Amino acid sequence: MILDRNDILGFEQSRSRLLGLAYRILGSWADAEDAVQDTFLKWQAADRAPIESPASWLTTACTRRCIDMLRTPSRTRVDYVGPWLPEPIQTVTSAFPEESLSLASTLSTAFLLMLERLTPKERAAYLLHDIFEMPYPELAQTLGLQESTCRKLVSRARENIARAKVRHVTPAARQEELLAAFEAAIASGSADPLAALLSDEIELSADSGGKVPTIQQILHGKAAVLAFLAQARQWWRTYEWITSEINGGRGVILQKDGVTTASISFAYDEGGAVTNIYIMRNPDKLSRLHGARPLE
Repeated sequence: MILDRNDILGFEQSRSRLLGLAYRILGSWADAEDAVQDTFLKWQAADRAPIESPASWLTTACTRRCIDMLRTPSRTRVDYVGPWLPEPIQTVTSAFPEESLSLASTLSTAFLLMLERLTPKERAAYLLHDIFEMPYPELAQTLGLQESTCRKLVSRARENIARAKVRHVTPAARQEELLAAFEAAIASGSADPLAALLSDEIELSADSGGKVPTIQQILHGKAAVLAFLAQARQWWRTYEWITSEINGGRGVILQKDGVTTASISFAYDEGGAVTNIYIMRNPDKLSRLHGARPLE
């Protein structure tokens, strides 16, 4: 069917919300764009006359497409080389309209990794109800399930997410303190101020997808992480460091001759200690960070 101006406007008004939902479900901006494009094609082909709420219809179509994508064999990542991390996004320039710190926390790498541990329907149900504030009757229609089943899905997801403690917000001042200590450790080699900010159980993960050199295992504990950073400084200090907002928190983008070669982001515990360092080296996942600009 041919889309008229109102049909196109209705879709465009929902695009940002659909991208935000799809990215959180899939952990990949590229996949989120594909899911939203598939939703647009389905919207284009649909009989739109009986549709009372285009936004609800589009959310349902996009959610079901994301769940289908999660179930494809390629999403199992059995053959993925090294640790897998969600695709980083520079949220200060992203398509997301949300500005609240609470909502920004649902873009964090730690939160997205937690979602990966849930079933596809648990993930979708939690996001739609608790993050996008969809009431249970509408959620049941969206997922094609009984309302009682949806309540159980959300409850199980909440329990897992609460146990992982990935929804708290770390004050910006604490994040700035960590970044200053991190950059100083790389520039000068003095790691004592940085070490004081790290949790004893800190982990460092690097995602290269096997396409560029990096460590292939997750590092555990202060000693291992600080030893790695001492080695990495010989390369990192020659790069341009761009402080940026990555997935809702302060992070660093490393560039060489205008090309992004890595992004570094962090997770914190409720006391403000750094629990995780996430390094993205996979060039396929860094393409949207080329030309990144620093925070002002």
